[in-house]
Amino acid sequence: MDLEQWIVGGRGFGLLLVWLLMAGEIYTTFTFLGASGWAYSRGAPVLYILGYTCLAYVVSFYILPELWEAGRRYRLQTQADFFQARYNNKYLTAFVALVGVIFIIPYLQLQITGLGIIVEVASFGVIHRTPAMVISFAIVAGFVFTSGIRGVAWVSVLKDFLLLFAAVFVGVAVPYIYFGGIGPMFAALARAKPSHLVMPGATTDLGHAWYVSTVLLCTFGFYMWPQFFGATFTAKSGDTLRRNAVVMPLYIITMPLMFFVGLAALLVLPGLANGDLSMLTIVRKTFPPWFLGVIGGAGALTAMVPAAIQMLTAASLFAKNLCRPILAPGMTDQQVGKLAKITVLAITCAALCSAIFDSTTLVGLLLVGYGGVAQFFPGVVLGLYSKRVTTSGVFAGMVTGVLIAVLLMLSKHDPIMGLNAGFIALCFNFAVTGVVSLLTSTGESGFAPDFTSSPGLQSQDSRELT
Repeated sequence: MDLEQWIVGGRGFGLLLVWLLMAGEIYTTFTFLGASGWAYSRGAPVLYILGYTCLAYVVSFYILPELWEAGRRYRLQTQADFFQARYNNKYLTAFVALVGVIFIIPYLQLQITGLGIIVEVASFGVIHRTPAMVISFAIVAGFVFTSGIRGVAWVSVLKDFLLLFAAVFVGVAVPYIYFGGIGPMFAALARAKPSHLVMPGATTDLGHAWYVSTVLLCTFGFYMWPQFFGATFTAKSGDTLRRNAVVMPLYIITMPLMFFVGLAALLVLPGLANGDLSMLTIVRKTFPPWFLGVIGGAGALTAMVPAAIQMLTAASLFAKNLCRPILAPGMTDQQVGKLAKITVLAITCAALCSAIFDSTTLVGLLLVGYGGVAQFFPGVVLGLYSKRVTTSGVFAGMVTGVLIAVLLMLSKHDPIMGLNAGFIALCFNFAVTGVVSLLTSTGESGFAPDFTSSPGLQSQDSRELT
C-alpha cells in the first residue's frame, strides 16, 4: 500500500464510504458518553451540540467540494498540503502540521478515556480502566498500522449500525421504563430540578453568551479537524461531498436520545461522581448483563474507529508535513510512509499517558481541541475565496489565535467574560489576518497557486448543480 492509498484511499470513495468515514469520525465516544454525561452534570448547556452540528453541515456543503477540487488538482493528501499549495511557505505548513498534531491528541485522549470507562463499567469493575485503555489502543494502533483509511471506513459500517441501535433503543426505553415516557420524564425533571432545563443549567458561567459563541466556534471549526481533510480527499467527486452534507444531519437524531438517557439518569441515579458514567451505569441497572455487553461493544467501536483515523492523520501530518520539509527534504514517499507508521505508536503513547493522568470530562476535551483547530478557518476560507489574503497575514493570525486560545485555556479563563475562549481567539485571528494581509498584499500577491479565480476549481458537478 503506497502513501496515496494509505492516507486518502486512492480518491475513489463514493457516497456510502464517505458518509461512513465522516460519520465514523463525527459520532464518537463524545456522542455515546459525553453528550449524556453533560446532560447529566450540566443540563441545558449541552444543547449547544444540536446547534453547531446542524450549521456545520451547511458550511461543509460550500467548502468541502472546493477543498476536494484543490486536492484533485494539486494531489493534496493532508490539511497541511493545502496550506503549502495555497501559501507556498514550508514554515507555515510545518506550523499547521504541528498545531494539528497537538490538538488531535485531546480528541484522541477523549476516545481512550471513553473506552476505558466502557470496559470498566461493562465488566462490572473486574477490568480496570488503565489496562483496558492500554490493551485496546495497542490493538487500534496495530489496525491503523496495517489497514490505512480504507479499512477504517469499512469497520465504520459495523460501528454505525451498533451506535444507531444503541441510541434509539436505550434513548427511548429508559424514559419509558422509569417514567412512562419522554414527556413524563421531563415533567418529573421540571419538578425536581427546574434549573437544570434552562441556561446556565447546573453551572454558573455557561450562559447564553457562552452558548452562542461556542456554537459559532464549533460550526467554523467542525471541518477544520485535520482528519476531515483526508476524508474529503478520499471522495471521487465534489458532488459526493454535497450529497453527504445533505444526508449527514439525519444522524443527529441519535444526539437528543443520548440527552434523554443522561437526564433520566439524573433522577434515577443522583450523585454520580462522573457524569460520563451515567449512560452505561443506567444501562447496567436497567438491563441484563448480556445487553450491557452489546451496548459496551457499540461504545467501544465509537471510540476505536475515530481513534484510528485520528492516529493516521496525526502521523501523516508529522511525517509528511513537519519532518520531511523541515528536517529531511530528501525523504521519499516510501520513507515518509514508514515514519508515519512509527509515529502512530508515539502519538498513541502520548494520548494514552494524557488519558491516564488527566480527569477532564469528555466534552471538555473536545472543546479544548476545537479551540485550537478552529484557528485554521481563516486561512482555509480566505485561501479559497479571497485573492488578497497573504501568507504573512494567515501566519500571523494563526499564531495569534493559537497563542490566545492556549493561554486562556491553560490559565483556566475559559469561558472569559461569558464567552468561549476559543471564539475570542478566533476573532483576534480574523482581525490580525485581515490587517496584516492589507499591509503586505502588494509585496506577496501572485506567488501562490490561485484557488479563487479559476473555473477549474469548481467541479463539473458543481457547475451543473449551479
